[in-house]
Amino acid sequence: MDGDYVIGGVFSIHNYMHTVKHNYTTMPEPLRCTGRIDSRELRFSRAMVFAIQEINNSSKLLPGITLGYQIHDSCGSVPMAVRVAFQLSNGLEPVFYTGNNCSQSGMVMGIVGESGSTPSISMSRVIGSFNIPQVSHFATCACLSNKEQYPSFFRTIPSDQFQADALAKLVKHFGWTWIGAVRSDSDYGNNGMASFLDAAQKEGICVEYSESFYRTHPRSKIQRVADVIRRSTAMVVVAFAASGDMKILLEELSREPSPPRQWIGTESWVTNPDMLRFTFCAGAIGFSIQQSVIPGLRDFLLDLPDTKVAASPVLTEFWEDAFNCRLGKSEKVVLIFDIGAATEESVCDGTEDIQTLKSPYTDTSQLRITNMVYKAVYAIAHAIHNSACQKTNSTTQCDKHTRVESKQVLTQLKKVNFSQNGYDVSFDANGDPVATYELVNWQKSKIGSIEFVTVGHYDASLPVGQEFRINRNLTWVEGSTQVPVSVCTDSCPPGTRKVLQKGKPICCYDCIPCPEGEISNATDSPDCFPCPKEFWPNAERNKCFPKPVEFLSFDEVLGIILAAFSVGGACLAMITAAVFFRHRMSPIVRANNSELSFLLLFSLTLCFLCSLTFMGAPSEWSCMLRHTAFGITFVLCISCVLGKTIVVLMAFKATLPGNNVMKWFGPPQQRMTVVSFTFIQVLICTIWLLLSPPFPMENLTVYKEKIILECALGSAIGFWAVLGYIGLLAVFCFVLAVLARKLPDNFNEAKFITFSMLIFCAVWITFIPAYVSSPGKFTVAVEIFAILASSFGLILCIFAPKCFIILFQPEKNTKKHLMNKN
Repeated sequence: MDGDYVIGGVFSIHNYMHTVKHNYTTMPEPLRCTGRIDSRELRFSRAMVFAIQEINNSSKLLPGITLGYQIHDSCGSVPMAVRVAFQLSNGLEPVFYTGNNCSQSGMVMGIVGESGSTPSISMSRVIGSFNIPQVSHFATCACLSNKEQYPSFFRTIPSDQFQADALAKLVKHFGWTWIGAVRSDSDYGNNGMASFLDAAQKEGICVEYSESFYRTHPRSKIQRVADVIRRSTAMVVVAFAASGDMKILLEELSREPSPPRQWIGTESWVTNPDMLRFTFCAGAIGFSIQQSVIPGLRDFLLDLPDTKVAASPVLTEFWEDAFNCRLGKSEKVVLIFDIGAATEESVCDGTEDIQTLKSPYTDTSQLRITNMVYKAVYAIAHAIHNSACQKTNSTTQCDKHTRVESKQVLTQLKKVNFSQNGYDVSFDANGDPVATYELVNWQKSKIGSIEFVTVGHYDASLPVGQEFRINRNLTWVEGSTQVPVSVCTDSCPPGTRKVLQKGKPICCYDCIPCPEGEISNATDSPDCFPCPKEFWPNAERNKCFPKPVEFLSFDEVLGIILAAFSVGGACLAMITAAVFFRHRMSPIVRANNSELSFLLLFSLTLCFLCSLTFMGAPSEWSCMLRHTAFGITFVLCISCVLGKTIVVLMAFKATLPGNNVMKWFGPPQQRMTVVSFTFIQVLICTIWLLLSPPFPMENLTVYKEKIILECALGSAIGFWAVLGYIGLLAVFCFVLAVLARKLPDNFNEAKFITFSMLIFCAVWITFIPAYVSSPGKFTVAVEIFAILASSFGLILCIFAPKCFIILFQPEKNTKKHLMNKN
């Protein structure tokens, strides 16, 4: 249609271009489109006509000026798109293709289109040189935002960069880390998928495969892509493909059913009604342009009288294809389809009703891209209005005779900012609009058909983290309400860490349990970390708990047994003392130095009782008491035994004629000997306590999983000095007892002392390696056992025979018997 100013339109009404074989001997045939008409693209072109008519009837926008249009079919191909671009730049009418190709009249003010990114790129490189603005309704390649290469390109649909980011966030939102990817082998698919893969990598998403295809590729190539999808382990497939390409792939997949796949689509195909026939894609989700309403458009689309249809070859082809009849005089026409079958097509008889036709052309319930065409036309109209019209007072004056250059329209187009039917239109510095999407889900309706349902929104203008929201329940593949799982490896539970599998993406890993002493308390933890030194992991190794504190307590079986023997030994010593006191005037008691015997029994009682200080939780006082009490009482004990041994030896020496040695070792000297030996041990203990006393400590090295509460020696030299002094006295006593063991007379107790010292030395010699090698509380148990064993050895060897005679053989408790030398 002619007008004062002309707007160009380029749409992919057909999807294929007629292939021409050049023989270079004759002029090539003119380029022409083939294949079936794309009803949705036809609706886009008709929406452009509707918008121009609406503007021409407006009294506010371009009053007094009529807009015209030239709408061309690029058939989605680059050669045809380039030819159309030159044609619109030259201002040629389609009927003048064979005429003058260099006419200077009627150059368009702007161009709406093309639908695809690749044809749009080719067109923009041509018309950009002429400063003709191009506003695309469907070309989303992020590359077109480059103003250095495409200075005159604008679009009313968001860039794929926003969609790629939104898709990556969508995939991450549902926990899918292992996906497949297919794309159109075009600028739209390749650039869009590259942006998506980059965004997906940042989100930690791995791609099992990434395949490209194009609708003109041989079927073997399409089959190979379909086989990759069938054999893959990824449940989720992201398809960044043009609608025509996607249709070819889904047709190939429908020939041989594949395992269930969750499809994630782009705006190019996910809201194309023609795709709903592929029922195995039910549950698909994807981003689409915001659904809109254009008042009056449906009536305009359905207003196709016979005369209008017959006057337009494109509408005629659409009509014949939609109603499967032929507009013409012949009665029957035979059509040969691709599959080789012949069918007869009748002549249209006028009963065809477009009102009842179910086609993407007549479906205005999901106006999305159509609104992008509508806004593109209005954007160019506003730019022309701002170039050709002037506002005086409250009225706007437009002069259709004013010469407006396309460069002026280009400048004004950068500044447009208006609202049409409630939808804002403006462009940023890159010629892009504000990115807003709807999240669309393919759901089955109550009648069983698949329909588009809006379940969420994405607004790139909102703050980070708030762009994406879902406000309705989704239906997934095979009608499931559970989110499908698509991971290379199941998540590693707490208590394990991820170890990457060699030669595979980062999403493929093995779950290795945390090593001893370390935990991980998060899912998919890359590392385990050690617990604090006072803590230890639980069995699952996902929490740190305080280590149990262990010491030899009175509550446990071992502690009860040792305490019982300790108290029993003390009681035995006191009973023995009571027996000796009761029979203190008897010969056997008097013959064995009763004073030293009572002192020895007292020291043995203290030896038995001092073992109790080794039990219970160590404290500062108990640690100092246990070792010093043990050292002093044992020295007192050994000193008494040593005194008794010396008395025996001195007694027999005194029986020799002229020997008066006993006056030098009477009771005072015996007491002084015991006090002197004991005082040396007291002095050693005092120095030990003053310089480096024992102290309580938490031993974290013996056991990793528990804390041993024990007494540190403070000074190892002090400890071994105490033991060494006891050992020295014991050895000395043992040597003297051995020397006196064969002395005559029945009251000679040297042989009993020899046995007691033998037991004592054996116990303490074996104590040293046992003490060093015993772990934890058993170190204390070994020390208590040594104390008790040596104490029982002394009391049983020295006093048991005497008590037996006193209690059970009183006839032997006489001076006569004791002096018997036979």
